[in-house]
Amino acid sequence: MKTQYTRRNPGFTLIELLVAMAITTIIVTILVSITSLSLDTWNRNRSEIRAARQGKAMLDTMASDFESMVSRNGNNFEWLYAESAPSTDGPKKVASPNSVNLFFLTAASDRYEGQIGTNTDAGGDISGVSYELAYKDPIDGAADDDYKTFVLYRKLIDPDDTFTDLLGETSLQTAFEAAGGAADDEENFICENVFQFTITFHVDVTIASGNTQQTISVAVPVGQSDSQTDEFSITGSGIETTYSITNPSVSADQLRTGRVSAVEISLTVLTDFGMQQMRRRSISDDDIDDFIAQNSYQYSKLIPVPGS
Repeated sequence: MKTQYTRRNPGFTLIELLVAMAITTIIVTILVSITSLSLDTWNRNRSEIRAARQGKAMLDTMASDFESMVSRNGNNFEWLYAESAPSTDGPKKVASPNSVNLFFLTAASDRYEGQIGTNTDAGGDISGVSYELAYKDPIDGAADDDYKTFVLYRKLIDPDDTFTDLLGETSLQTAFEAAGGAADDEENFICENVFQFTITFHVDVTIASGNTQQTISVAVPVGQSDSQTDEFSITGSGIETTYSITNPSVSADQLRTGRVSAVEISLTVLTDFGMQQMRRRSISDDDIDDFIAQNSYQYSKLIPVPGS
């Protein structure tokens, strides 16, 4: 009698399938973890690069304006005015603790929209410029909080209007406001996510040292703390400020007759992630400093200014 053998169909057993699924799950989990870590690193690097670009855009623009700042002695006109203006608005009641409204005269290279020497150029080289930090939508100024951010604006007034409306004025702030057009109009946008913007004026003061004279530099920061001043002005008759001088060898009169030799700009730029988190959740006053430190970058620049 002939024996017949039945051939089994090839396939996997249940145990083999379970082992294969377990191995696949482990591999997929590892890949997802690596991908998530890579994306997080990429997003953080991207945020850092974007924040650096924002900071560089502001510092370069302001440096160009200060390097060609204009002031003249022997008159009672105002040539620069800076005031501390901390924001009263912000996401989830987190407002900027430090910012400065700034007005001064400069030979800006982008006057007449950069068309210098063309038919657009109406003559003159002294322009008025102002800087302001505001919390709003940088695109259209809409009231929707989902798109609001801390935006730095720069308003440039061409030389012909500067000659008519700003030169020879005793209050640049009042003259700028009367010149028409808000500083925070959309066309004046420079950069966004600027949480803090502060400025320090370095004033060279000449003091008597025995039988000789010595020049020392006094740093005058504009801000809200007791160690800062809330106003600083350069006029044709001297410097005006409420700053309390800590150096006992320098008097208020000596500071008034000093010369601004440099300006130091400092700013805090939030990352996009930090700005999103600030909009979405409430941050207590106790946690705000740590949050800003973890989600922002600090930039500063010391700019020499021409003598008056």
